[in-house]
Amino acid sequence: MLSSLLLRSSLRSSSSASASRRAFSSVVSRPTASSTYGKVQEFGGRNSDAGLTVCVFGASGFLGKYLCSDLGQVGVKGYMPNRGDELEMRHLKPMFDLGRSWLPFYSPRDKDSIRNVIADADVVVNLVGKYYETKTLRNTESFPYVSYEVNYGFEEAHVTIPKMIAECCTELGTKALIQMSSVAASPDSDSKWAKTKWEGEQAVRAAFKDPVIVRSNQMFGPEDRLLNWFAVQGGALPFIPLIDSGSGVGGDALTKPVYMGDVSDAIFRIIMKHENYAGCTFEIEGDQDFNYRELAEFVYDITGQKPTILPVPKDIMLLGAKGAGMMPSPILNEDQIHLWSNDYVGSGGLDETGGEILTLSNLDLTPTKIEKVAFSYLHRFRAGGHFIMNEGYHIHASNEKVR
Repeated sequence: MLSSLLLRSSLRSSSSASASRRAFSSVVSRPTASSTYGKVQEFGGRNSDAGLTVCVFGASGFLGKYLCSDLGQVGVKGYMPNRGDELEMRHLKPMFDLGRSWLPFYSPRDKDSIRNVIADADVVVNLVGKYYETKTLRNTESFPYVSYEVNYGFEEAHVTIPKMIAECCTELGTKALIQMSSVAASPDSDSKWAKTKWEGEQAVRAAFKDPVIVRSNQMFGPEDRLLNWFAVQGGALPFIPLIDSGSGVGGDALTKPVYMGDVSDAIFRIIMKHENYAGCTFEIEGDQDFNYRELAEFVYDITGQKPTILPVPKDIMLLGAKGAGMMPSPILNEDQIHLWSNDYVGSGGLDETGGEILTLSNLDLTPTKIEKVAFSYLHRFRAGGHFIMNEGYHIHASNEKVR
């Protein structure tokens, strides 16, 4: 009896821990194998030598590990600098052949350390960015002897660090620099996040000749902050607030979400043929536009959650976001309100240098439909999981609430 109870307790603990980590998995998943097969056919596969060394800043992030997986499959040598311990990046090692990955420590505030990790890289990719300004406690000499201050802000993450990376690339003679940005980047945006993204683009252009600028729309995927936000808050908040721009419905602004695998594939293709895209600007986004109410309804149709969706005036949303933004990991911040209250779509046409803005089609890529992959990582929010929805499997969800 005792052993049975211990076993069940162990299984529950294991299941709970797995569920809590699943949204932040280090596993790289793709909807199909066709993308990988195409890369191998065109550029070579495992144990081949692409003759290319790529340094990826921000390799441990949402997008970074997918890009590293793509690069490792075709024999690229990868440098993945990190601010912490090498073990925090260990999940990237199996993506590369033995001896073809390097995980050096660096400080983004130390130009010499940035120069050392770039070293002899042919291509440098900067994926460093922040969704919100992180804060930390600091000692002070007067009462209360501690203060809560910004550690890395938007200005430093989006402008200062990219500029230093670009300057180092120029000094070292790096062949190509790819700077990650956003289609929301604008000097006129109310969002500090979007404004510093634009300033970062200009700083990189001034410091490095003909960088490639990749502007992405909001990404969806297993660890996204878009669809997962609606699912998580659907089970945490008493209601889901959508920004009301005057229609009385809420969530009217449009966005064109793009699958993070498509963004990774785009950057991969730019790297492998970087000489063809010097100085180009890309806008990477999906081919379907949605407003935020449609996205919320889409998510809750998958998860089976039934939260109340309420339109809330932007001014009130900003007040709530200001308070939430003081938390170490805020569920909402002021920049998110500004971004979600305006259309989040690319501009098309010409970039600031007068060149044509390119898209996925210029790379022979087709956007992945959101409905093709969303279920694979949203069904975990269903009460009892997706098996509970099937007749004859345990107890039907309509008969008993599963906790």
